[in-house]
Amino acid sequence: MKTSHIIFDLDGTLVNTIEDIALAMNSALVSHGFSALPLAVYPDMVGWGIRRLAALALEAQSQPQQIPADETDRAALINKIAREALDRYDEIPLRFSRPYPEIPELLHILIDEGFVLAVLTNKPDPVARQVVKGLFPDIPFAVIQGDRIDSPKKPDPDLTRSVMEAIGAAQGSTLFVGDSVVDVETAHAVGCPIVGVSWGFRGPEELVKAGADHLITTPMELLEIVR
Repeated sequence: MKTSHIIFDLDGTLVNTIEDIALAMNSALVSHGFSALPLAVYPDMVGWGIRRLAALALEAQSQPQQIPADETDRAALINKIAREALDRYDEIPLRFSRPYPEIPELLHILIDEGFVLAVLTNKPDPVARQVVKGLFPDIPFAVIQGDRIDSPKKPDPDLTRSVMEAIGAAQGSTLFVGDSVVDVETAHAVGCPIVGVSWGFRGPEELVKAGADHLITTPMELLEIVR
């Protein structure tokens, strides 16, 4: 396959954002009388969007009896916590987040060699844009697409196709890069191959089990696949 377009996941792929995510969610949990969760539990809970993260954070509480039994009340609480976490995250998205080693250098090489790059993430769209523009100000991503209200999330193929259409990406020349089963499902839903990165939040076993087409252990290994 001759690759011309590369669509990257963000969290766990380009940037280690887990401390800022945990900080925002823990702040929202505590404000509602729940316990802050240890950082170590967050990597397995992220990737599906802020509302799913809020729901999983409640499930992980040591005193689940505090959670409303009524489904409607529980959904309302999840929405409140998700909104508060997003507001907190939007205020300080870059306190701890940093690109993974070699990522900035890799992106510059790809741009210099003529590849069209995009970011597709389930991170809330305003925060995703802040993170990308704050950490990669000189990388001209063709599209930065995060989670938007009333829009589908990864791995929805309609969302993915809309991003591909926006950057002029054809199925036969587009490669996805990500760190989780969500990313594998996203790529395969539109018939594109995916490179799984072992340095992310999930690790290589999940990627292999999910059916990633390639697996790399350092960012520069991506060049061997796309060239």
